[in-house]
Amino acid sequence: MARLGRHLLPLGLLLVPLAAPGFDYQAPSLSPEPASGLEEKPGWATESFAVVAANPLAADAGNQILAAGGSAVDAAVAVQMVLALVEPQSSGIGGGGFMMHFDGGDITAFDGRETAPAGADETLFLDDQGEPLAFMDAVTSGRSVGVPGIVRMLEKAHDEYGELDWETLFVPAITLAENGFEVSERLHRSLANDDRLAEDSAARAFYYPKDGEPLAVGETLTNPALAAVLGDIAENGSRAFYRGEVAKDLAERVQSQEVPGSLAVEDLKSYEARAREPLCTPWQQWTVCGFPPPSSGHLTVMQILGMMDEEPMAEAPLDAGAPSDDWLHRFLEASRLAFADRNRYVGDPAFVDAPGGDWQSLLAPAYLEQRAGLVVSDQSLGDDVEPGDPGELATSLATPPRQPEYGTSHVSIIDAEGHAVALTASIEQAFGARIMADGGTGLDGGYLLNNELTDFSFIPTVDGKPVANRVQPGKRPRSSMSPTLVFEHDEESEGEYETGALVATLGSPGGAAIIPYVAQTLVALRDWGLDAQQALALPHALTLGGDVVYVEKDRLPEITREALRKRGHTLSERELSSGLGVLVRQPDDTLYGGADPRREGVVKGDEPD
Repeated sequence: MARLGRHLLPLGLLLVPLAAPGFDYQAPSLSPEPASGLEEKPGWATESFAVVAANPLAADAGNQILAAGGSAVDAAVAVQMVLALVEPQSSGIGGGGFMMHFDGGDITAFDGRETAPAGADETLFLDDQGEPLAFMDAVTSGRSVGVPGIVRMLEKAHDEYGELDWETLFVPAITLAENGFEVSERLHRSLANDDRLAEDSAARAFYYPKDGEPLAVGETLTNPALAAVLGDIAENGSRAFYRGEVAKDLAERVQSQEVPGSLAVEDLKSYEARAREPLCTPWQQWTVCGFPPPSSGHLTVMQILGMMDEEPMAEAPLDAGAPSDDWLHRFLEASRLAFADRNRYVGDPAFVDAPGGDWQSLLAPAYLEQRAGLVVSDQSLGDDVEPGDPGELATSLATPPRQPEYGTSHVSIIDAEGHAVALTASIEQAFGARIMADGGTGLDGGYLLNNELTDFSFIPTVDGKPVANRVQPGKRPRSSMSPTLVFEHDEESEGEYETGALVATLGSPGGAAIIPYVAQTLVALRDWGLDAQQALALPHALTLGGDVVYVEKDRLPEITREALRKRGHTLSERELSSGLGVLVRQPDDTLYGGADPRREGVVKGDEPD
C-alpha cells in the first residue's frame, strides 16, 4: 500500500495500490492550457469510445479507463475524482450531481443532489428580523452546506453498471494527488479572482501559500489529504465518506463556522442517492431525455424548444456566425415564459406536487401552444412575465424573487458498447462555501464543501403563499443542471420512451444559464447543420427572466443587439463561462465530440481507423 511521503496516515486511511490488475495508469505529461477566454478548438473524431471533460487530465483518466475495458460509468467515476483534484472550484466529493445513463436499452436518472440537514428549516437564510441574508454572507457560512451526494450516487451507479473494480477507478486521481499536477490557468484565475476563499485558514495555507498570493500557473500542486480520503473511499466504499472520521470532520467544520450550519454526522449517515425515472420528450425526429425534478433543467429546456416549435422557423437563423435577431427574440421570449413556470412550480418532488399531478403537464403540446401564443414579433414581454396555468395545484404557490445560481462541471461519455453517460456535478459557486475539509487526516489540502443550499429560495412565503423551492428538512434544492441524452425518435419502439438509436450526450455548467446553453446547442445540432464543435463555438445571448445577457460582443453583431433593443429587450454584457461538452454518434457509428472553447476541456478517445 502506498503512503504519502513521510506522513503516517492517521485513522487507517491507506491508499490503494497505484497499479491495479488489468489497468496501468500512465499520468500524462500535460501543460496547463491557455486562459479560459475563447480558444478555438478543433473538434475530435474517435472510433468507438470517447469522453469530454472540462480538464485534460480528467478527460485522459476517463479515456484510459475506457481503453482498459471500463464502462461509461467506470469512466465517469474516474473523471469526477480527478476533477475534484484539478478543478476544485467547480465540483468535487464535497458536492453533488445528476447523471443520466443509457445501457443500450434502459435509461436511468441517478440523483446525487445534496439535501438540507434535518436541523434546517424555512428560516435558514433569514436574519433575526426575518429578512433574507445578503447572498454572499449566506454562501460563505455553514448554513449553505448541504449533505454531499456525489460519492454515494457514483457508487450506486457503479454497483449496477460498473465493469472494473471500484478501487481501480481511483488510481488516476490518487496518483495525481500524490505526485502532483500543474496548476492550470483557469484554476489560477479562479483563485486570483476570489476574495472569500482565503478567509478559510486551511484553504489559505493550501492555495495561497506565498504571502497570500494564489498558486501560479504551471506550479506543481500535490494534495496529500485528498489522496488519503480518496484512498479510503476506494478501499472501503462510500461508507468511508459518510461515516467515521471523514464524516465527523465534515460536520465539525460546518458547525464551527462563525455562522454555523446544523449538518451533523447523522445527516451524512442517512443520505440516499436515488434512481429516478427520466423525462423523455419527443422533439420532431429526436427524443430528448433529461433529468426530472428536483432539476428544472429538462422541463425548462423542453418548454423553450416546444414553444419555439409552435412558430415557423425564423428566416436565416444564423447571421454572420451568430444567431439572428429574429431567432434570438423568439428564443428569449420563450425563455422568459419557461423561467416564469420554473420559478413558480418546480421543486423537490418529495415535497412539491406537480401541476395537475404530472410534470408532463408543463410540456403538454396544447399548453405550450397557448404559451407560445403570448409571444409577439415586435415587442418583448418584459421582465415581469406571469407563469401559466398548466394544471391544478393542491396548494397555491408563490413566485419568489430571482436569486443568483452558479457553478458546476459537465462530463459526457460513450463507451465501446455504445452505453452513454451525461454527468453534471457541482459544489455551486466557485469554491463552494469556501470551507476546506481534510477528512480528519491532518494532512495538507483536502476538498471543498458545497454551498448548494443557497439554491433554495431564501424567502419561504410571498403574500402568505408558500414557495415551492423553500427550505425544508431533508429536501433537495431545485437545480438547473441539465445532463441530456438524445435519441432518434421511434414511435414503434418497444421501449418505454419511444427511443431509437443514441444520437448524442451533452450538458453544461453555468448555473441557471445551463438551460439556455443546452437549448441553443440542441437547436444548432438539429436545425442548423452544425457539428458538435461548431455548435459550442456559437456566441451566447440569454435571459433568465430579466435582462438579456450577451457574451463576446464582437461576435454578436451590433446590428443584432440594436434590433433586440428596438423590440424592448434590455441588454447587458457580462462574462459567462459555459462549459458545454457534446459527443455525437455519426451515421457510420463513429463518434465526433466538441469541447466548449471557453474552458480547458478536451475530448479523448480511441483513434479512428
